[in-house]
Amino acid sequence: MTARWLVLVESNTTGSGRLFCAAARQLGLRPVLLARDPGRYRYAAADGIDTRVTDTADPAAVLAACAWLDGPVAGVTSSSEYFIATAAEAARALGLPHADPDSVRACRDKGRQRARLAAAGVPSPASTVVTSPRAAAAAALSTGLPCVVKPVTGSGSVGVRLCATAAEAAVAADAVLGHGDAVPSLPRQDAVLVEAYADGPEYSVELLHGTPLGVTRKYLGPAPYFVEIGHDFPAPLPDGDRVLLERTAVAALAALGLGWGAAHVELRLTPAGPVLIEVNPRLAGGMIPQLISEARGLDVIAQLIAATAGQPAPAVTGRNAAAAIRFLVGTEPGQLAEVSGVPAARAVDGVVDVQLTRPPGTAIGPQRSFSDRLGYVIAAADNVPAAARAAEAGLRALTVLTVRPAALLSTEQSS
Repeated sequence: MTARWLVLVESNTTGSGRLFCAAARQLGLRPVLLARDPGRYRYAAADGIDTRVTDTADPAAVLAACAWLDGPVAGVTSSSEYFIATAAEAARALGLPHADPDSVRACRDKGRQRARLAAAGVPSPASTVVTSPRAAAAAALSTGLPCVVKPVTGSGSVGVRLCATAAEAAVAADAVLGHGDAVPSLPRQDAVLVEAYADGPEYSVELLHGTPLGVTRKYLGPAPYFVEIGHDFPAPLPDGDRVLLERTAVAALAALGLGWGAAHVELRLTPAGPVLIEVNPRLAGGMIPQLISEARGLDVIAQLIAATAGQPAPAVTGRNAAAAIRFLVGTEPGQLAEVSGVPAARAVDGVVDVQLTRPPGTAIGPQRSFSDRLGYVIAAADNVPAAARAAEAGLRALTVLTVRPAALLSTEQSS
């Protein structure tokens, strides 16, 4: 029988991209990865995933690549936020299930997203879109300090910074506007968003086709950056707070015209109630889908792939447990030599997965974004405190060994 193709437009380099392909195979589909540089995705070669070199910024090129496949295309999607709109546009042209590409694009522009949320009365921080460092400093003063400066079309906390002064806001804006294509994880930015800082614990609501699947508690590294260093699912919350967070997330999707597919909605629970930080028109990153699977027996990725291919939803193995992830980060600057202790981490009672996500030679410096994480430990248990303790014990079993490059040593010695 001719294979039915599941087309992935680019991917995550780690995490859910690989899981998308595995889920496709489990559902009887043949995954193919369209990418400008398939070599960026090491899992593709390791897992024998078909690849095609494609100009993935061009929906017409994606459609042409689909036409060259030797069999019917069952679905088109992406695990990368940067390419979800392109995948949706291709799926629409092929008459396949898809999110609305125009709504996805509006959502991904954080300035437009903020405007639509404000118009719908969804509680969100006051914000201003600016195009220069000087304008960022002025916006910081008018918005109030501290404030947050972030790219208008970013992901993974890249370029996001908490600023205590107007001068810091100007520096943060200049860094984002000056990156251009030199930083692959941050596409060229023509503007930044300056917004009020919402104080309170951070959560995310995970949704599929507009229905909440649960709430995740998120833990962040030290300011001024917003690096996620851990998650617990389900978040240990009073029912009233959980309902408020979920209702706010559902209202946000309605305001943005999103319904079909996955969404990851980040919020802060302030003394005044939930405040929406941002809506992401995709599955959560940070291995949160695996936490949901461990805690609830629901394979969210398989559910999404089945919907993308127009197939019946896979059966759900009901479970009422909890899961936690803790990320490994380096503390000593230099280059990663090795990480020891992986067998010991895997032997911790409750630990279900330990992975290293960066190779030796990776530069280690300040924790500025998700790309500074070196690996993770996932644990599952009957309740959140037990799962969190197991994940933290597994993390303590790991040791990051770094080397100091000669150039760095000579600089230190001469100073």
